Amino acid sequence: MFFKHRLDLLLDRERMPKRFKFVFLFTKLFKNPSKNRAIRIRECLEELGPIFIKFGQLLSTRPDLIPNDIAKELVLLQDSVPPFCAKEFKKILETSLESTVEQTFQSYETEPMASASIAQVHAAKLKNGKDIVIKVVRPGIEQVIRKDLQVLYSIAKFIEKFGEDTERLHPVEVVKEYENTIMGELDLRAEGANASVLKSNFENSDLLYIPKIYWEYSSKNVLVMDKIVGIPVTDVKKLAAVNTNFKLLAERGVEIFFTQVLRHNFFHADMHPGNIFVDASDPKSPTYIGIDCAIIGSLSDEDQYYIARNLLAIFQRDYQLVAELHVQSGWVPKDTSILALTSAVRTVCEPIFQRPLNEISLGHILIDLFATARDFKMEVQPALVLLQKTLLNIEGLGRQLYPELDLWQTAKPFLEKWLKERYSPKNILKKVTRNAPDMLEKIATMPAKIDDILESIEKNQPSKNIRTKSQVSSDSARSGVGWFYLIFGFGIGIIVCYALISMNYL
Repeated sequence: MFFKHRLDLLLDRERMPKRFKFVFLFTKLFKNPSKNRAIRIRECLEELGPIFIKFGQLLSTRPDLIPNDIAKELVLLQDSVPPFCAKEFKKILETSLESTVEQTFQSYETEPMASASIAQVHAAKLKNGKDIVIKVVRPGIEQVIRKDLQVLYSIAKFIEKFGEDTERLHPVEVVKEYENTIMGELDLRAEGANASVLKSNFENSDLLYIPKIYWEYSSKNVLVMDKIVGIPVTDVKKLAAVNTNFKLLAERGVEIFFTQVLRHNFFHADMHPGNIFVDASDPKSPTYIGIDCAIIGSLSDEDQYYIARNLLAIFQRDYQLVAELHVQSGWVPKDTSILALTSAVRTVCEPIFQRPLNEISLGHILIDLFATARDFKMEVQPALVLLQKTLLNIEGLGRQLYPELDLWQTAKPFLEKWLKERYSPKNILKKVTRNAPDMLEKIATMPAKIDDILESIEKNQPSKNIRTKSQVSSDSARSGVGWFYLIFGFGIGIIVCYALISMNYL
């Protein structure tokens, strides 16, 4: 398979030992490939099977690791495999339920609604007539995955030794990340928990609907949830036929993204078109429906802040601030030249603003920005990569629905409002309250620590009758402790009072 698709041409043969070069001599018998490297890689993964297809899908979300041409081609990989038999489905379900299907459900469909490499989905009805879907993990899939992972690790180690640009690609680490992702998908309880949190976050919102999980019927390899009724987001003709407000729908997609990333810090990171539907029962106020919540992203508080400020600084063309934020955040080393990084950011971003605002892509800006920062030794964290991927998906869908979408006009007010709210008295009080126990514990131990330091200073004094510099320092330190507590307490008091006043508690 490897030689059939001439993937051997992607290796650096100069780095290979002679015994390997001998093996590759017979490749001269093959014709030079007519297809480019990206297509050859995709076709090879498709022939290798479902687990390799899912690996390719993961790679398509990592433009920070692989060239853009390969990443774009791997997006075309489709995770669809023949279904397993209805008898096997029923057996797995009844073992999980510890009851018969007939006793538990009013009815169920023997023909699957969808069949993928990890799980299969069937429609059913609860005893009360409620329409549901049942998702079941494929039998024996864990053994297949572990076997294929061994092959992937062998390939990754070989590429790490003899491939090109392996210092940046880290192939073994990529396979390890894939292993964590795909093994996590085998436990459907994780997907159910993610869905429950997302549903709770948007409980009273018209923006996004997440199906309810029925935990009493669910287990590690079975997930039961509400059946959704909606129009696939890519079916633009059907949405147009019911007079859907495309402008509002596109803008709500952007709002959902920033709400999840900045307000909830819990975002659906697999929002490709197959996982998104539209409830157009009220076409003037359409609602998104999200399914398949297996992959979720979260950012640290610092990354949330720096992402928001970076985007605002970019659109204000304050490239020096962008550079300074990269250093402050720790994304690049502290000794990075601000002037050099500012120049590099300007080179990447300035041409973007020669286009109309409705053609500017925030996702591509982040990709280009992080690609530039890598030249300054930035290592992009997986959470930031998930963020890029999700933003690109949202932008793509938004512009497909409403080509005139001005993403910046939609995003800017949200970012400005979020930054203002982040430092509001109410949020400051929340942070102080949340961290108060830790702060009090540390404060309580400070006198003892200070006394230990002062005693060690006094032990080094040459004579009790002579006031040395260490004695003076000791006395100054002791008086400073009192001032510290006074100032610290006064500051906390002001913050708390200010916050209480702002919330009308005082």
